[in-house]
Amino acid sequence: MIMASSLCLLSAAFFCRGTAHAADTYSNPVLVEMFPMPGAMADNPSLPHTRELMGIGDPAVIFHEGTYYLYATGDNHSYDVYRSSDLIVWDKGPKVFQSAEPGVWAPDVFYNAGERKFYLYYTVNRRVGVAVSDRPDGSFTDLGSLVPHAIDAHLFRDDDGTYYLYYAEYPAFRISVQPMESPTRKRGEPVRLIQPAEPWEKKGHPVTEAPWMLKHHGTYYLLYSGSGANTADYAIGYATAKSPVGPFAKFSGNPIVKRGTGIFGPGHCSITMDRGGNLWMVYHQKTDAVKGWNRIICLDPLWFDEHGILHGRATRAKPEPAPDTRADRRHENR
Repeated sequence: MIMASSLCLLSAAFFCRGTAHAADTYSNPVLVEMFPMPGAMADNPSLPHTRELMGIGDPAVIFHEGTYYLYATGDNHSYDVYRSSDLIVWDKGPKVFQSAEPGVWAPDVFYNAGERKFYLYYTVNRRVGVAVSDRPDGSFTDLGSLVPHAIDAHLFRDDDGTYYLYYAEYPAFRISVQPMESPTRKRGEPVRLIQPAEPWEKKGHPVTEAPWMLKHHGTYYLLYSGSGANTADYAIGYATAKSPVGPFAKFSGNPIVKRGTGIFGPGHCSITMDRGGNLWMVYHQKTDAVKGWNRIICLDPLWFDEHGILHGRATRAKPEPAPDTRADRRHENR
């Protein structure tokens, strides 16, 4: 796959998360075999030193001042942070958030450059809240709940500076968006976007969850996962719209990342970019087809073709070219 010893990917609505906040993503019609990284190879899973945490998953990554920071579901009560300079080798950092309640899942972190603050959107006991820190690897202070009966939050900032909080309603597993006045204040009413309706979204249990927003050439790409998250049929699809609040049309070729030979339940992705300007998805797979939460974190390429169709693939235990770690050229391809 894509990661040497341990790895996972970055964040943001696209780079609406790291130090850069340009909401438009980069066109990347090149397949991973063509990535210009001679000699650098890696494979999945990433983060090998966390394999004892069989529930680890739901990863989100941000890039800030030369370092990638990874957050994920872990022990059900807290989040740890992992740090990397290259998306390949990761070191475990401190615990950044702790709750006395169970059900601490699916984190998302957004950096507000104007305030120089980091906002953590957490799920605790099936509600979405927000916490704040001065550092991506610092302790986050809880600011309270934002959305009840919800999971899998993701904050996106558009080119015009407007904020949108995407999440999955629970237990209906419909994806909605809440317009935001700021990273912590809601504006107006939420808008329901998509719900489980396609056959691939209803295997095991009807689910659409884990929203993640990309913007590419003026089109909004809402990535999401469908089917039961504890099954081998969990997979990734997307829907597109001309507005961040829709209406969204699901891609007819969904799912774009799904189970295959040796691949079980790939889903819940976040998207980042390597230093060469190539897109990568960080996501989790199941270790086998047995129903449960035996998950591992993985990294694989994501790319747009010349028609604006988004492509991805899942790999495992197969050496592949690693992310480009040369001089940072992420903004040369805009």
